[in-house]
Amino acid sequence: MKITRISVFQVNLPLEHPYWLSGGRLKFETLDATFVKLDTDTGLTGWGEGTPWGHTYVPAHGPGIRAGIETMAPFILGLDPRRILDVERAMDLSLPGHLYAKSPVDMACWDIAGQAAGLPIADLMGGGSRTPRPIASSVGAKTIDDTRAVIDRYRQRGYVAHSVKIGGDVERDIARIRDVESLRKPGEIVLYDVNRGWTRQQALRVMSATQGLQVMFEQPCESLDDIAAIRPLHSAPVSVDESLVTLQDAARIARDGLAEVFGIKLNRVGGLTKAARMRDIALAHGIDMFVMATGGSVLADTEALHLAATIPDDNCHAVWACQDMITTDIASGRGPRNTDGHLHLPDTPGLGVHPDEDCLGSPVAIYEPS
Repeated sequence: MKITRISVFQVNLPLEHPYWLSGGRLKFETLDATFVKLDTDTGLTGWGEGTPWGHTYVPAHGPGIRAGIETMAPFILGLDPRRILDVERAMDLSLPGHLYAKSPVDMACWDIAGQAAGLPIADLMGGGSRTPRPIASSVGAKTIDDTRAVIDRYRQRGYVAHSVKIGGDVERDIARIRDVESLRKPGEIVLYDVNRGWTRQQALRVMSATQGLQVMFEQPCESLDDIAAIRPLHSAPVSVDESLVTLQDAARIARDGLAEVFGIKLNRVGGLTKAARMRDIALAHGIDMFVMATGGSVLADTEALHLAATIPDDNCHAVWACQDMITTDIASGRGPRNTDGHLHLPDTPGLGVHPDEDCLGSPVAIYEPS
């Protein structure tokens, strides 16, 4: 089997509501999505998606994905997509770094490999738990009233897990955390996500003021060095998100005891192949996980669900899905959808959902052997 054509599509995915994080420092209204279609000489077709969360959140942006694929395409064409490590090495050699540009190609290869084997990706990876995974909402609000309204909106959709965005104002953050905790329902999962929005002193002030509430914080400071510096000075559980990019990052976090949870974003770390190695480091060190698409359609959400299904149930807190936040559905209701706040793993071979090409428009690029 060989990859004979790479087709690239670009789609804007408008958000249902304007979205803020890091105390309003970052605002998003539309996501720039890239969809990749791999055709093979056997007739099997695989699909991948790369949708960064805007271009100011982390070092990733939509045009960069498409430029990266243009650079890597000559090295990918002709390879067997089932030999995913060969494709990974070809991408890494032809374009060092730029992991977010490699993720959609990796997803499409896993899609083809699963179809060829007659197995869902999660089963092919050796996992495949059918326990429904809670979907974590993303509460990008700034005030107490707004936060309550957004959480209530997600509760009405059945959500039992919430990622509440904070950061930027110590007193406001303390007040919002206390208010959310006062209204938390039994069994709800709440993660307070700072998105790098605190300095070291701000982090310590909020963590100290809320210590009795036993809450968990995600990415409280900008870097792993910052997180390491304040680690001995507080007792709150920490999840590392934006600073978890490479396998070396995962190894350092585990070795130095910097966090109790990994927030694995598939597009940021380069796709399922690289994310699976981070999962194994986490499990070997007793570190729990949230699994997330950086953003995007049901395709990206489904990829995250496949990885989550390879994690033991007790070690996977939730998946974050973006599909309920966007107003464009490129797959006409197919694929895993919110059911009482959970996603259910599909039994269809491969990824389990493909887009309607009519919704994608014409390809912005097609690559074939010269």
